[in-house]
Amino acid sequence: MKGKTIYKTATVIVAVAVVVVALYIMLTGRGLVDGLDFGAGAYYYADIPDFEKFEKLVSFKSGFGIGFHIILFLLWGFLMYRLWVWIDRK
Repeated sequence: MKGKTIYKTATVIVAVAVVVVALYIMLTGRGLVDGLDFGAGAYYYADIPDFEKFEKLVSFKSGFGIGFHIILFLLWGFLMYRLWVWIDRK
């Protein structure tokens, strides 16, 4: 019984911390690129005119092709889905 209380307390603390950090990020505008302030749509790349020129920046280099990254992304999504199903059954 004591273990469940600790688990519930930790869950509440983490949830509150996530909400506080999310509000802080939104209120201070962290993550926005100077000169690309499009309001709430700033996080949706389709809303940014000429986004292709930012996409071609050399900030990320990899020895693997785009196919590898797509497969890795899909695998990660599948693993997170399975984790969610496992957690939901508990």
